[in-house]
Amino acid sequence: MGTPVYKRILDLFEAEGINTLFGIPDPNFVHLFLEAEQRGWTVVAPHHEAAAGFMAEAASRMTGKPGLCIGTLGPGMANMMPAVQCAMVENSPVIFLGGQRARITERRVRRGRIQFVRQEPMIEDSVKYSGSIEYADQVDEVIHEAIRKAVSGKPGPAYVEYPSHVILEELDLPPVQKPEEYRLVNQGADVDRIAEAVKLIGEAKNPILLVGHAVHTSRMGAAVKELALLMNCPVIQTSGGTSYIEGIEDRTFQYVFSDASLEAVENCDVVLALGTEIGEPLHYGKWSWWASGDATRKWIVVEQDATAIGVNRPVHVPLVGDLRGVVPQLVRALKDSPRDPAPGLEKFMREGQAELDEIARESEGKSGGGGNTQIHTSRMVVDATRAFPQDGILIRDGGATVIYQWTYSQAKPHDVIWNQNYGHIGTGLPYATGAMLADRAATGKSRPGMLISSDSSFLFHVAELETAVRNKLPLVCVVGVDFQWGLEVGVYKRTFGQGTAETGTHWSDGVRFDKVAEGFGCHGEFVEKIEDLRPAIERAYSSGKVGVVHVNIDPKANSEEMPKYEKFRTWYAEGTQ
Repeated sequence: MGTPVYKRILDLFEAEGINTLFGIPDPNFVHLFLEAEQRGWTVVAPHHEAAAGFMAEAASRMTGKPGLCIGTLGPGMANMMPAVQCAMVENSPVIFLGGQRARITERRVRRGRIQFVRQEPMIEDSVKYSGSIEYADQVDEVIHEAIRKAVSGKPGPAYVEYPSHVILEELDLPPVQKPEEYRLVNQGADVDRIAEAVKLIGEAKNPILLVGHAVHTSRMGAAVKELALLMNCPVIQTSGGTSYIEGIEDRTFQYVFSDASLEAVENCDVVLALGTEIGEPLHYGKWSWWASGDATRKWIVVEQDATAIGVNRPVHVPLVGDLRGVVPQLVRALKDSPRDPAPGLEKFMREGQAELDEIARESEGKSGGGGNTQIHTSRMVVDATRAFPQDGILIRDGGATVIYQWTYSQAKPHDVIWNQNYGHIGTGLPYATGAMLADRAATGKSRPGMLISSDSSFLFHVAELETAVRNKLPLVCVVGVDFQWGLEVGVYKRTFGQGTAETGTHWSDGVRFDKVAEGFGCHGEFVEKIEDLRPAIERAYSSGKVGVVHVNIDPKANSEEMPKYEKFRTWYAEGTQ
């Protein structure tokens, strides 16, 4: 008796340490879903395939392993396309499995066929690999190639089609290969290049460690902390790398949105960049705040994709390899030559905390709500992040509210999930669900989560409240409500001036998200005064239910007073620099 294809597929993913899948089961997948659940997998069926894809992406970020997402044939895969494209731009290794009609019928010339479209042409330009299991004995090679391509070089999504005629076929195959037997794992850098990097770091007067998104998604925080302490320098976060590393929060600063970060950048003579593309939000590492010292500043860049070296800016010491392999190499090499603290490090740490305190005090001069006024967005962010659980997972969503969060957040969470590269709003609730479920599956514990979002973004996938409720997640959603597309209202005002019609940007002011949430089985709270926000959040967490806190925010402030908006706009270089 052989092994059915669907069981072999699960065996292959289990060899990678994957035990969570997201998707809505169809006839192609009911056997696989049932088998996965019987094996103890976390199997999550959301209410929309795009949400399933976003959940799988968040799961990948939290575990450092590929995410796994299932889509039914035809409309299911069409619905999933926003998540496929997002995973590509966000560099997220998600494996999308798509159902399909039997291959023997797909190529027939017919009209009026039910629930059928050729899916690979729709998807292949948005994934790193697209393949089909046309014959049962292909299952290992196709799944292995999908994983190999998804995690190699610049990570990204892969698509595997699973036609109905192979679902129950049985086959005799050898034992499943370990990951290191069929792909490169934890690749280290050339040892001579490591020596060059160590020499530059040792000779530097003002080095900085530039920490990007991949440090979080590769789960390398502990090793990077050791490296930062050996370098004894400031740690600068990219816009995508805003998860703080435990133990070095006080020396970590957000690029652009922290004045201490800008001073450190202007003064640095060596940059060690980890897990970042050095893209537009970093001004390509050569203009704006980088410009003054660019002629003499040296760059050491750890990059898994060799073809990316030197594309956005010159690199002096490229370290081609996986962070999981290269960071330990650097740590071992630097242990023999510890550095004194970089000049200014203590000052930056002191000023960074003072800046955070000053931002909070400044927000107190803004509207706290009550009467005919609404709460200023900055005050919502300050008080919400002060109520953020110390060991929690923070999820961001929205347009203007995210810009406020960059500046006013009072928390330094170790896990931050948000959509930075693609800018796809509406991902917040699926991201929260996927991240929290994957973390629970990996650790056996339910860490609290907080989603800070805006009303327009929250409505995209509001049905996933039921998914969070069904899975008993300790999640609180703080929703800033101004009944408008805040960023777009601001665009109208800056383009045409005050008083001009803002066509298409406003919607009903009768929506109550606390009441909507209660209909899904959540705990709802309605907040009009800032002094009520933190108690509302505390009640939501203690309720034992998913919580939704509706916060009335000032629409004028939300669209016109976004902090440091002029700096945010400098991200969009448009090829002019």
